[in-house]
Parts: sequence; structure tokens; C-alpha cells
Amino acid sequence: MSNLKAIIDRRRRLKKSFLERQKIFGTWTSFSEPQIAELFALTNCGFVGIDIEHGVTDLRTCQQIIAASQAGGSLCLPRIASHNPEMIKRLLDAGADGIIAPMVNTREQAEAISSWCKFAPMGQRSYGVNRAQTYGLDFEEYAQSWNETSVLIAQIESIEAVKNIDEILSVHGIDGVMVGPYDMSGSLGIPGQIDHPQIREATSEVLRKARECKKSCGTQIVPLASQLAASKFEEGYTFVVLSSDIFLMAEWVKDARQLIQKFQ
Repeated sequence: MSNLKAIIDRRRRLKKSFLERQKIFGTWTSFSEPQIAELFALTNCGFVGIDIEHGVTDLRTCQQIIAASQAGGSLCLPRIASHNPEMIKRLLDAGADGIIAPMVNTREQAEAISSWCKFAPMGQRSYGVNRAQTYGLDFEEYAQSWNETSVLIAQIESIEAVKNIDEILSVHGIDGVMVGPYDMSGSLGIPGQIDHPQIREATSEVLRKARECKKSCGTQIVPLASQLAASKFEEGYTFVVLSSDIFLMAEWVKDARQLIQKFQ
């Protein structure tokens, strides 16, 4: 079995898990270090996310992170910086297993992103040859399997998106949504108040609609705690992103500060 065949099999299983609303765990990297993704992949998580939106990771490093994730037995879903077809095309040709799209507020935006991710007849992604296609050695197998195995997650991060959630979830190609409470709090004029009743009401609406449409719905948890993950599944989330390298390192710094202070 070629390496691409193994990756396609993992994609198919992850896609099935999203479509069947099974429990999925993801990890999240913001630092431009492939070794972090390599370590995260050892958790047996469903996917490693790359935060391009708020990070400084360039395309070349993204390809290395994608390769490290896949070599470790996981998959990789970069979060793009903006609704940009060129960025999506280049990340997918670099070998990404799908895309996480931020700030999807309307059906039209969801349709455009889905179209940029999929080959015809589902979309308008152009055919190319690069790492994703094993540099041409597995072009046919990649092209034939891509539409049915690739993953697309739309982030719901504004009250506008909540109002349009039915239409967003109805777009063919959207496998799930991910709630972004911080940006949503900003759109409601209560920045940072992610436990505010308005935020809880909005997220509950997204969870309800996702359940009705049989689409996955995810969130991120900080800190890394099993009880917190369990509570999110009980609320109705179906996938959970486990903290991030930034948050984990920040917690280490806090602990290190306390330790150092004891000896000074």
C-alpha cells in the first residue's frame, strides 16, 4: 500500500466520523514548528489544525507540518487566513486533507469555499501536480477520491452566521461547523464575555441546528481537562480541539514562574 493510499483511508474514516457525528478530537498548532505537529500526531487525534489565520506560518512550513502530521498517522486541516481561493488551492496541493474556514457568515460564502475545495462537478478546484498527488505518481487515485474523502469545516463566529446557520449547514460539501465564541462575543458588542447569556443562547442554536441537519459541531477547550471535554460532548458538540501549543506553553510558563519564585 502506498503512503497516499493509507492517507486516503484515514481521510475516508475521518470524513465518515464527521458525517455520522461521532466523537472526534483535534489538536491545534500556532507555532511554525513541524516537530510540534509530529508530537501532536502521536496522540492518535483525528486531525492536527494549523492556525494560519492568527499565526505567521508560511506555505512552505505548512507543507512540512502537513507532512509531519500525516507521517505520524494523523491528518491535517489548516485554518486559512481569509476566504482566498489561491491559498486554498496551494494548501490542498501541498497535501492538506481539508480546510477549516474562519468567519463563514452566509450561504454564499460557504458555497464559494466549498467550490474552491472540490473538483468538478462538485466545484471548480483546478487540477495540479505537487506533494498531494505524490508529485504525479498517484494523480488518478488522488483526483478520484478527493471529493468524497476531503473535509471542510466552517467556523461560526458571528451573530450573522448564527442567523444564517440553516443555510450554511445546507451547503453541499460542508461536513461540520466550529463555534468561535470570542469573535461571536465581539459581534454582539460584549467582547471576551464568552459565558454571557447571549453567547450561550447563540451557541445553543448552532448546536441544535447542527443536530437537526446531522452535521458535526465542534469547539476548542482550554485547559486540557477530561471533565471539560466530557461537558462539551454532553452539551452536544461532536468534536473537540484540545487546547493548542500556545496555551500549553503559556501554562508551562506560569508553572515555571511559580517554581522559580519559590527558590528566589
